[in-house]
Amino acid sequence: MRSDIHEEVLREAFDTELDSFVGWYGGKRLDASLLVIPLVGFLPPDDPRMVGTVAAIERTLVRDGFVQRYLHDEETQSIDGLPPGEGVFLPCTFWLADNLALQGRLDEAREIFERLLALRNELGLLAEEYDPELRRQLGNYPQAFTHVALVNTAYNLTLAEGERHPCALEQRRPVEQPTAVGY
Repeated sequence: MRSDIHEEVLREAFDTELDSFVGWYGGKRLDASLLVIPLVGFLPPDDPRMVGTVAAIERTLVRDGFVQRYLHDEETQSIDGLPPGEGVFLPCTFWLADNLALQGRLDEAREIFERLLALRNELGLLAEEYDPELRRQLGNYPQAFTHVALVNTAYNLTLAEGERHPCALEQRRPVEQPTAVGY
């Protein structure tokens, strides 16, 4: 069953003309949630279909260095009911940085990560969205989803850059257990 679903998604959700996965079977529209495909282990990040998907998202959904979840226009308004003009979605921008890092494009990934970190307020918090024109955070604030993405991207960059974090399991020293006396 699992392999059947995997094969179906590969067959039905990838558009060869776009060289990208699409938001729904038979569609021609991109959705930045496609960036989670390698993050959940569905395909390796360097799979040609993912490389094409990342390139398509960079061409279509990146606005002022940040990623929109999808194009905001009349067609998507009929799908989600939201008016055009949404801000860029910060978790999707972190996911782009993850994909770039996992594809070995470390300088670009680090640049996006640093751009995102610069948006934090004086408490280090981020919202769900950002308006690049007005340079302000939008939507739910603070947004846990965004902060989880931030932590994951920091971790993925650390792994991709080959750095060892002092908290890595391989580097932890075993904690000595106290011995029971008198038992």
